[in-house]
Amino acid sequence: MVAKVRGILRLKRIGHTGTLDPEVTGVLPLCLGRATRVVEYMQELPKEYNAVLRLGYATDTEDITGTTIETADAVQVSKEEAQAALESFIGPISQVPPMYSAVKINGKRLYELAREGKTVERQSRTVTIHEIEMTDWNTTGMWPEMAFRVSCSKGTYIRTLCVDIGRKLGVPSVMVKLVRTQSAGITEDQCLTIEQIESLMKEDQLKSRLIPVDQAISFLPKHTVADEKREAALQGQRLSSRAVEPTVDSQGPIRLYDAKDDFLGIYKIQEETGAIVPVKVFS
Repeated sequence: MVAKVRGILRLKRIGHTGTLDPEVTGVLPLCLGRATRVVEYMQELPKEYNAVLRLGYATDTEDITGTTIETADAVQVSKEEAQAALESFIGPISQVPPMYSAVKINGKRLYELAREGKTVERQSRTVTIHEIEMTDWNTTGMWPEMAFRVSCSKGTYIRTLCVDIGRKLGVPSVMVKLVRTQSAGITEDQCLTIEQIESLMKEDQLKSRLIPVDQAISFLPKHTVADEKREAALQGQRLSSRAVEPTVDSQGPIRLYDAKDDFLGIYKIQEETGAIVPVKVFS
């Protein structure tokens, strides 16, 4: 997607805030030009998905594109049992990255090893499920299917979550469908298709659909610098905490604006001196 948009915009500097598997659709935020400097902040935000899992068999890729490696004789699971299993995953959970993933081990991506027929030991990692709810329960087909919505931390593999939910129910399972509905605070209704991007570029209207960089990181606290210190801020100088309003009481990054509400950049308070120092200057 980055390569396609680079070609359309004739812009080399483009970054994304988190990959999607080939069969997955939905929200993929792209940062253009200097906006790539806020990728690290945006990708820390929760992501939201709509998923469908099927109970009854498992594959080597954990989704329906893979080769079946296990099949149940029968599935006797009620909606209530499925609901309880789903809710048991709320909070911090431990996941082992699937072999078909982009995680690197000894300089090689796992999916490259998997395609060579190799399996290696992977360390588990802790991720967080913020919210999860069943949106549909369908038993009309050969295998029961459950649709659910999930809000989770970065690094969560929904394919693996589907497998773990099935394991909790005592049956093999597989992810059938996945749509990312929110990423980095950006929702589907704010997104454009490749075709729309091409059309807007031809009409010279794309700028009207871009999200300002400071709006994309609106979750960071907003502060204003005194007018006489604006140039000092833009030059990357340390600022007295008295020059910034309201008082900065957080050790984390802040958004800094001038008196005209123009975005200057990302700053933070220096723990040793109490001064406000630049992290990334934008104006």
